[in-house]
This record gives sequence, structure tokens and C-alpha cells, in this order.
Amino acid sequence: MQDIQAKLRFLPLSAQKVRLVVDMVRGKDAVEALEMLRFVQKRAALPVRKLLASAVSNAEENFGVSRDDLYVATIFADEAPTRRWRRFGARGRFKPILRRTSHVTVILRERGA
Repeated sequence: MQDIQAKLRFLPLSAQKVRLVVDMVRGKDAVEALEMLRFVQKRAALPVRKLLASAVSNAEENFGVSRDDLYVATIFADEAPTRRWRRFGARGRFKPILRRTSHVTVILRERGA
């Protein structure tokens, strides 16, 4: 039994927001998770769905595994570099804005092998 892995790097959303979506699909069947993400009303749902679809495609093409046998073994969102943006306030003050990004990793496994 081998792990099929896919990564999404420098996603321009905070890891905290991506984790809300990622936690919903952890441990689910890959096909069920893809179907579930189609209807989630979060901005992070589309990139996570594309990443999961990519991982399923990798499994089928590179390892010859059926998509019906796959499940989401591990999926997590880590913090990526934060861009510091300038915003100038009243009286010559400086108000920084933090543009956060995240790295998402998904690992699929074959069920019952």
C-alpha cells in the first residue's frame, strides 16, 4: 500500500480559513469528498477540490489505482510566507496589513489493500 500525494503551495488564503474546509473531508472516500466540496460555500473549497482531483488523477495515471478504492488518509494546511503590505494611517502612522498564504498537502491511500 503506497501513499499518493499532491501539494498546493502559496494559496492566497490564510491557513486558518483553509483548515475549515480541509477538516470536513479528512478520512472520507475520495469520490465522496470531491462531491462534498462541490457544494461547500467557502472560498477555500474550490482550490482544495482541484488539489484532491489532482491527487486522484495521479493515483489513476501513475499507480493504476481505481478512484473508488481511494480515501483521504491525511490532509492538512500549513502557514506559508506572509506578505506585509503598507497602509498609511492618520497623523503619519503606519498600519501594516498581513496578506497570509498557505500550503495544502493531501495524501490518499488505497482502502483494503
